[in-house]
Amino acid sequence: MDNVPRQHVLGLTLSGVDGRPILDHRAYGRLAASLQAAADDDDVRVVLLRGLSGCFCLGGDLSEFVDDAKHLPLIGAVTDLFRALATFPKPIIGCVDGDAVGVGCTVLFHCDLVFAARQSTFRVPFVDFGLVPDAATSILAPEKLGYAEAFRFFCMGEQLDGEAAHALGLVSDLFDDNPDEAAWNAARQLARKPVQALAMTRSLLKGDTAQLCQRIDREISLFHKALQDETTIRRLRRISRMAA
Repeated sequence: MDNVPRQHVLGLTLSGVDGRPILDHRAYGRLAASLQAAADDDDVRVVLLRGLSGCFCLGGDLSEFVDDAKHLPLIGAVTDLFRALATFPKPIIGCVDGDAVGVGCTVLFHCDLVFAARQSTFRVPFVDFGLVPDAATSILAPEKLGYAEAFRFFCMGEQLDGEAAHALGLVSDLFDDNPDEAAWNAARQLARKPVQALAMTRSLLKGDTAQLCQRIDREISLFHKALQDETTIRRLRRISRMAA
């Protein structure tokens, strides 16, 4: 999932331990640990968050949602990841080539810049699953997209193509093909900036992260409660079978 920093840039890939573009509690835990380590590593100045070629991330592993024995490790790992993203002190650049679904989309709201291929798509089907948004996006999405568009995106479950995501501000830079090279170039450019000045400016722009962490805990509590609802579990099992 993570590589050795290159020119002070650490690339992190959203993928499961089995190489699929789906995250289970082990993948969440590894990504959280990588971010926590990168926050304390002076050799890392910028993180580049990317997915697999042709598919950024298809979200969480639904098999863990319907197995109550896995809920506690899942909730713990997800909380660690979202808090690590919300409090990360260095720039994060997202690089999207393909589909970004569920958590594969919500993590992008924590990126300072998002570079995406024009053919990429963005979707957050939480409500359709009987769940609620995560990663403090109940705060971040209205701030970035505006309330009405955030409501449409999350509650209507509408899919955004690259053009729409760019127009709304979820994507900062749009490319006709894989944006990997452009994202790396931007990350290296940021890594050459004066470290303290960059960190302080970013902190001023983002503001207090305590509210985000409080909202993450609230969302996770509601998410966990939804996973204990029999109607939601039946719906998730049906969706999981259809996706298999």
